[in-house]
Amino acid sequence: MFNAEKVKNECVNWIRDFFEKNGKDCNAIVGISGGKDSSIVAALCVEALGRDRVIGVLMPCGEQADIDKALLLVDFLKIKHYIVNIKDAVDGLVKNLPFELSEQSVTNLPPRIRMSTLYAVSQSNNGRVANTCNLSEDWVGYSTRYGDSVGDFSPCSNITVDEMKQIGRILGLPGELVDKVPTDGLCGKTDEEKLGFTYAELDRYIRTGEIENAESKEKIDRLHKMNLFKLELMPSFKPDI
Repeated sequence: MFNAEKVKNECVNWIRDFFEKNGKDCNAIVGISGGKDSSIVAALCVEALGRDRVIGVLMPCGEQADIDKALLLVDFLKIKHYIVNIKDAVDGLVKNLPFELSEQSVTNLPPRIRMSTLYAVSQSNNGRVANTCNLSEDWVGYSTRYGDSVGDFSPCSNITVDEMKQIGRILGLPGELVDKVPTDGLCGKTDEEKLGFTYAELDRYIRTGEIENAESKEKIDRLHKMNLFKLELMPSFKPDI
């Protein structure tokens, strides 16, 4: 049985320990999307470090339909925040490339520019960048390499979607953030529509190995195997010297 209170407290202590060892007196820099993961990570950092050491960064790409949720989160936590619209950066790069980008490149470019933005904020504000991925997303590679898949510390990458929601409730976050239907904010589809299976199926499969739907199992196994490289260090050649 998952004990949300216990895991939340252990995670808060882990964050404190990370900063004690890897950035004493540094600030936690959190990209705020308006979804549950960034909301929960920001709230964990506030509990661990205090609101004065957490900086939220909102990064719309032009118009963001749910930016009100991101603003709700930073107001709820009472944390300092910046709004950095990345559209000019995305458009400028696309305009200057001497070829038409593939659909996958178009999808992955904004998350990578967002991560560059987070590190620009971090290095100018004595910061450490928080990774906001969860275990369910990482399991099937639902992240952009060198985009939202990276950071300096990762509080929730071993916690499933369902477990994240339980922690969000323990933290007292508004229900509209904790239970918000997850989307990437780019293609107009929900995460589950894009993946072809539910997070409930995925979470149960991760934790118990049990799954009824053979088609979902095949998709999950294929995505897990195909995307493991995202969680590994870059391969490097070692000469025989």
